[in-house]
Amino acid sequence: MITVTLQREKCIGCNYCREYAPQRFTMSKKDGKAVLLHARDKKGFHTVRVHEEELNSILKAAKGCPVKIIKVKE
Repeated sequence: MITVTLQREKCIGCNYCREYAPQRFTMSKKDGKAVLLHARDKKGFHTVRVHEEELNSILKAAKGCPVKIIKVKE
């Protein structure tokens, strides 16, 4: 399992994460920021554990994020 963390407060709404990993990210209609699907929020850090098969797309999303708010731990 892989742990993915999104620091949502710092999101600028560029949409790269959703383009690279639409199965795991969406954009909020309320504030235009990224939402990490099925994640738990703990003090502004949204975290979810995912399966290995999602790793490539999530790594692309993390690398493409211009504000570097997506962290991936294997």
